[in-house]
Amino acid sequence: MQLGQRVRALSGTSAASRPKRAGSVSVRAAAAAKRDAKQRIVITGIGICSVHGNDPDVFYSKLLDGVSGISTIDRFDAKDFPTRFGGQIRNFDDEGMIDKKNARRYDDCIKYTMVSGKKALVMAGLEKERNSEGHKNLDLTRVGVLVGTGMGGLSVFQDGVSNLVSKGHKKISPFFIPYAITNMGGALLAIDQGFMGPNYSISTACATANYAFVAAANHIRNGDADVMIAGGSEAPIIPVGLGGFVACRALSTRNDEPQKASRPWDVDRDGFVMGEGAGVLVLESLEHATKRGAKIYGEYLGGAITCDAHHMTDPRADGLGVSTCIELALKDSRIAKEQVNYINCHATSTLVGDIAEVKAIKKVFTDTRHLKINGTKSMIGHCLGAAAGVEAIAAIKAIETGWVHPTLNQHNLIEEVQGIDTVPNEKKQHKITAAISNSFGFGGHNSVVAFAPFIE
Repeated sequence: MQLGQRVRALSGTSAASRPKRAGSVSVRAAAAAKRDAKQRIVITGIGICSVHGNDPDVFYSKLLDGVSGISTIDRFDAKDFPTRFGGQIRNFDDEGMIDKKNARRYDDCIKYTMVSGKKALVMAGLEKERNSEGHKNLDLTRVGVLVGTGMGGLSVFQDGVSNLVSKGHKKISPFFIPYAITNMGGALLAIDQGFMGPNYSISTACATANYAFVAAANHIRNGDADVMIAGGSEAPIIPVGLGGFVACRALSTRNDEPQKASRPWDVDRDGFVMGEGAGVLVLESLEHATKRGAKIYGEYLGGAITCDAHHMTDPRADGLGVSTCIELALKDSRIAKEQVNYINCHATSTLVGDIAEVKAIKKVFTDTRHLKINGTKSMIGHCLGAAAGVEAIAAIKAIETGWVHPTLNQHNLIEEVQGIDTVPNEKKQHKITAAISNSFGFGGHNSVVAFAPFIE
């Protein structure tokens, strides 16, 4: 495809139909097209563990159908908690990707990392056991793993502390420290696959997976790696996790209607709903992917991170940290804001957060008529350190299918979001030119990443 064709494809308009301001769009699209194959980063594998299962196609199909995965918690007795529901994964199937001994030992956070990571590698044709030829052809010193988590092995930590208090230090498991620390999931995946490239854990609360994508992309662009497995994992729905967020007064208490509890931008929202799972992508330089004939599912354009420097848990009311992050992500992506026509929002269903994010979006995208925004958390809850990973997958599937999933429980929208299409309650067909995915974490951590259809 010639450069001019690529520019028109990215902008979604012909030369005759483009408005006057499209000149700047064309310049920015042309700049993006000039990145060489080593600098361009594509997605060749997707792995997920979610309340809607481990298959990204099934996961997204259920999102498009508006199926809520929120229900009453039954993993433990939560009757004394003021919040008794969440996006709990039931009957988790590791699909034989973890040996039976380790399946008994691993914290769920590590299980989700291993399964989502290996499934992403299988899709990419690079998993050691199931794609032995593709794996054999890798330079293992140039394949890295960067799967973060907000809280790490929380159930292992809870059990270890309980044993210490009730039985003494001799009853603490020797796996307590290794399985509780945040870096171990990615380390175990690398050990399992023999990947010797960059490997560490980022932990920036609910922004974790986006931070991992940005860092992983930088490793590829800097020449440190050809392939990076990146994303986030979290397994917080246990007594200490639920109790901790209850203490923060951050959760919805709509126990009589759990599926209606997560309601981004709705006047009657009363807090977020906990979720869990993992979302992982295989990011690869276009040069490397092309040489091995890999199937490409989308392109990572760029991303950015900022800090609100404002408050431990509350965002800046004016959204300045978020709007700055969006602008920097667009700059890194080398695209103009007019090319973005879909945003997968952080949209937690909290009183302050939802408004601050909308203010930031309106500050950057002064004309929002072409935008569709939605909130994945309305159906699966807030997956914390895994949220950005799972929502990146939703964005990539939206690009692939041409359909954006609904935001559930949109009945009485706040004034700030009036005039923006939140895809209320039913899916909509939408040809995406470029998408951004927002995720923000406690501590004022902001992150934005941009994806687009892959065009040669």
